[in-house]
Amino acid sequence: MMPGCVPWPPEDARRYRDEGLWCGETLGDMLRRSAREHGDRTAVVATTRLEHGSGEHGSGEHGGPRLVRCSYRELDERADRLAAGLRASGVRPGDRVLVQLPNSPELIELCFALFRTGAAPVLALPPHRHDEITHLAAHTGAVAYVVPDRHQGFDHRKLARRVRGAVPGLRQVIVCGEPEAFTALSGLYAPARDDVPGPRPEDVALFLLSGGTTGRSKLIPRTHDDYLCNLRLSAANARLDPGAVYLAALPIAHNYALGCPGVLGTLYAGGTVVLPATPSPDDAFPLIESERVTLTGLVPSLARLWTEAAAWSGHDLSSLRLVQVGGAAVGPDLARAVGERLGRVQQSFGMAEGLLSQSPPDDPPDLLATTQGRPLSTADEVRVVDEEGRDVPAGQTGELLVRGPYTIRGYYRAEEHNAAAFTPDGFFRSGDLARITPTGHLVICGRVKDVINRGGDKVPADEVEEHLLAHPLVRAAAVVAVPDPYLGERTCACIVPVTGPAGAADLGDPADPAHTADPAARAPSQRAIAEFMRERGVAAYKVPDRVEVVPSLPLTPVGKIDKARLRAGLARPGARHDGGEPA
Repeated sequence: MMPGCVPWPPEDARRYRDEGLWCGETLGDMLRRSAREHGDRTAVVATTRLEHGSGEHGSGEHGGPRLVRCSYRELDERADRLAAGLRASGVRPGDRVLVQLPNSPELIELCFALFRTGAAPVLALPPHRHDEITHLAAHTGAVAYVVPDRHQGFDHRKLARRVRGAVPGLRQVIVCGEPEAFTALSGLYAPARDDVPGPRPEDVALFLLSGGTTGRSKLIPRTHDDYLCNLRLSAANARLDPGAVYLAALPIAHNYALGCPGVLGTLYAGGTVVLPATPSPDDAFPLIESERVTLTGLVPSLARLWTEAAAWSGHDLSSLRLVQVGGAAVGPDLARAVGERLGRVQQSFGMAEGLLSQSPPDDPPDLLATTQGRPLSTADEVRVVDEEGRDVPAGQTGELLVRGPYTIRGYYRAEEHNAAAFTPDGFFRSGDLARITPTGHLVICGRVKDVINRGGDKVPADEVEEHLLAHPLVRAAAVVAVPDPYLGERTCACIVPVTGPAGAADLGDPADPAHTADPAARAPSQRAIAEFMRERGVAAYKVPDRVEVVPSLPLTPVGKIDKARLRAGLARPGARHDGGEPA
């Protein structure tokens, strides 16, 4: 396995192979097999909405959306040609390539091309900016960085110039669209070669990003063996076959839309992947009708929007037979509404680190609405433990620990963190609070770790606090979750402003003379904080939705910030918003 990665113990790897969970195939081989079996069937349908340039599939003209289609044979051939071009450009087996592309045929082709070269894509999300991208490029030792020219009005080439200047080992920038001074992705497609050895099934296929529960995102190495197991199990649970049509409403760079079953699970089954321009009902509903989409995956905020839009939309959504909802807590009322207005709901709980728990197709409505399904494999080992690591009695709540054929044994280059995140015998400490029902279903009850789930985007509180504390007018800061009917949770930053000499006002007694009568007198506004964080290159979803100015932060008896008291105070009627009128 690649240096910096933690392998499965040999006896476990042997058992997973003997039981057929690891089938000795690579992701590149999987597409090759699908191309042989389904040749001229449509693999990908994409809506392209051109901005300043175009990718390999674009026309180079300015204009509105249009559809492009690609068969299995064409996808396979294009992946081979791009793999040849990447090798010629200097990308080698074992290299890491940082990929930050929106949902597009080029992203799918690039992933398969990298799978075939033996280089591992590091899948960043389109909203990530300089802070996150620079960290990922440096931490992985990426040799190349792939970006769109522009996406949603943002010029990624400018970002790439900054990142390349900050990371000397980044040898090249590849642009999907107009490259300016960089390398055009469209120019890399070269005559394919069949005399180049491919990767082994046990090699790292790709890197996913963790939710960043302890600061910056950790890198999750997924091998061909374990990730194929991941997508095969979820594809089987969703009953995918060549008639399946999957609409990728969420970012493909995220595990949920990539392989749960997502894009890769659909291509494994011989189905069709549909890529809308945006996940909005205006863009997605016409495609559901015209392409006869049979399944999709949504986060709760998007599921709520779709169920509301379905009540007045004139589009025929009757082809939808399965709607996955996951990525954040799903209330019973929302689950029932999805089932009534869109299609059979499937609650989906999972993690990029591994374990998937999804509703079986034959679950009765009450279980569909109130549980997060069952682990997909009998080889998934699940424990629920108390704070001392002891198994709790059946039906009680505790922290969820998992181990299995598609759950990693360690993050990439994170030895110190791995010691805390994994038990000595290889169980991953998920940070989720859960209980197991008598039927074996999981019910997720909350989280142990300090991360805010903002509509499926994981916002690590300590990372945001670090940025806030860099502001010259912020003395202390704590970031907590506040409930939101659409996103589930929003972020609220409680800040103590600088009101006196350095060091005079920190977490302590608000009676300290350094505190003014009006703590908001010198506090930065919410707009100023947003601008400050954008200047630092922070992704927009991490910028606090709400700012509360406080004279001090409450402490626990052991001197830690008491976030439970902060949350309780914010929930009281009349709580003030950004130092202004009651929110």
